[in-house]
Order: sequence, then C-alpha cells, then structure tokens
Amino acid sequence: MLTYPQFDPNMISIGPLHLRWYGMMYVFGVASGWLLGRYRASKPWNNWTKPQMDDFITWAIVGVVAGGRLGYVFFYNAEYYLSEPLKIFAVWEGGMSFHGGLLGVILACLLFGRVSKKSLTEVGDFIAPLVPPGLFFGRLGNFINAELWGRYTDGPWGMIFPGAGTMPRHPSQLYEAALEGVVLFVLLWWYSSKPRPKGCVSGLFLLGYGVFRFIVEFARQPDAQLGFVALDWMSMGQILCLPMIALGAFLIWRGYARERLA
Repeated sequence: MLTYPQFDPNMISIGPLHLRWYGMMYVFGVASGWLLGRYRASKPWNNWTKPQMDDFITWAIVGVVAGGRLGYVFFYNAEYYLSEPLKIFAVWEGGMSFHGGLLGVILACLLFGRVSKKSLTEVGDFIAPLVPPGLFFGRLGNFINAELWGRYTDGPWGMIFPGAGTMPRHPSQLYEAALEGVVLFVLLWWYSSKPRPKGCVSGLFLLGYGVFRFIVEFARQPDAQLGFVALDWMSMGQILCLPMIALGAFLIWRGYARERLA
C-alpha cells in the first residue's frame, strides 16, 4: 500500500491570505494552454495568429469557470443548489464539472468564431490539443485536495485518503491525470502536427477523453449524492461521456468521408 502524502492545501500563506494549490492548478492549466496555443499559431496551416490566441484565452477562461460550475450544479447536485441558489456562486467551496466546462468552452469557441470569422470546427480543431495539460493540472489539484478518490482496492497501489475511511482506495485522480492529461495530449499533439480533415482533431479529443474517462470511472468512487445512476453500475461521469464518444466518432467519420468525396 502506498502512503498518501500529507499536502498543505495552501501553497503560500501570508497572514490571513492563502494561495491554494488547487487554484494554482487552474493558473498552470490556463498558462500551459495559452503558451502551447501561441506555439501552434506559428504553424501556417492553422490559419491563426498569436494575437487571436491571446484574445481567445479570455473567452476560454470564462467558459471553463462558468460552464464548469453550472455543470456541477445541474449534473451533480441540482436539488441542493435549487434549495440554496446563492451557493451557486460560492466557487471557493469547490464543485466543478469537466463536462460543464466543456460545454462552456464550446460556447466560447462558437462566440469567438463568429467574432473572428472562423467556423466552430476550425476553432475546436485548433483548441483541442491545448486542453489536456489543463486536465492534467486539474487532476493533480484533486489529488492534492484528497478529493474525488477511487473505490476500495487491495492492490499495492492503494492509498488511504483523509476523510475517506480507513480502507485503501484507488488514486483515481492520478489515473485521470495520466490518461486524460498525458496520454491524450501526446495523441492529440502528434495527430494535429499536420493538416487533418476538418473536425477530426476535435473528434479525436471527444472520443479519446470519453473513452479514457469512461474506463477510469470504474475505479473512481461515484459521487455520494448520486451513486450509480444507470444499470446499477454506471456513474454520472460515464453517462455524460457516452454522447462525447458518439459525437467524437461521428466527427472523425464525417471528416474523412468528406475528404474522400472532395
């Protein structure tokens, strides 16, 4: 059994002011996406400029935060927040949803595309490879916070998380960091390193994330307020991944089908 490191959630403390690791993970994620985006903008086939990337990052931050929060509210704990609506704005208490954040970023891509005269798929194909590093840092933040831990395991990699009882659990946050963050990034960065059919890079992101998250959910503890939501074994995370997988596969199929007909 592995020993869970006892992290201080505060990265820096100065009197009553605290800079938390979890918040800094969002900063690292945004910064990595912005820097990688500026690098990608230097490649001529992307039809982007560095100033456009600088403009888009603001849209993306709003989409991630607003979408992530509202996604958590409505996908995972709607009854509570409908009874305590002011708590919706208490983001410092935690509660963010990837799928909600994804919807927020898609809306940001759509609005930015209208302003910059780009299609949704064009924006999506450019942005998709920039997302996994943010997911990597976000999952590290979950691990540092000792939240979203996994199910019980008797494997030698199990950990006893604070507040999660005395039984060892899967460090599922690290599984997600590895698959959604590292593996998906390498796959997307390689695939998008040369021109691909329109929509295929976006499709690969949706398909890859959906499959990886669906698999890891078998090791992750379902949300206490929801439990299993379908078939006595499917979690909300898995339910939300199904349309991602279907849409991702469709976009890839459509992209290559259109290329063959061109």
